[in-house]
Amino acid sequence: MPTFVSPQKCRGCMQCVDICPSDIMHIDPDRGRAYNLEPAMCWECYACVKACPEGAIDVRGYADFAPLGHRVVPNRTTDRIFWTIQLRGGGTRQFDFPIRRTRWGTIPSPASAPAPAPGDLGSELLAFEPDYLAVDALPSPGAPAPRPL
Repeated sequence: MPTFVSPQKCRGCMQCVDICPSDIMHIDPDRGRAYNLEPAMCWECYACVKACPEGAIDVRGYADFAPLGHRVVPNRTTDRIFWTIQLRGGGTRQFDFPIRRTRWGTIPSPASAPAPAPGDLGSELLAFEPDYLAVDALPSPGAPAPRPL
């Protein structure tokens, strides 16, 4: 769901520009408002949505869960984001997700992690899985659901 900026709400504070990891949020020099330069290149991390103090950044939902004519509206609180999908028929659906906040500089560098064991290089798991996901094991077909640590 690529992001787009509502120019009526944006005040050009640059927070979305500063936080975008793919460097696609820019400020229009003529209007002083942010815009998504390359929506197709959006990583869909929604850091800009979370950072925007004006709630000026919306997302466009994919057709598989939100039909044409819909609108996806993020509403942010201090610890959660509520995604409201306004369907073209007037109905709404809402999803609720927590915001993880980590103080700047407190995430350990990957360089400080131990080197992978020789057997880990042939594994289909990504580095630090399942530890970073805080589960005992990743789900697999037919296996019981993983337990949170």
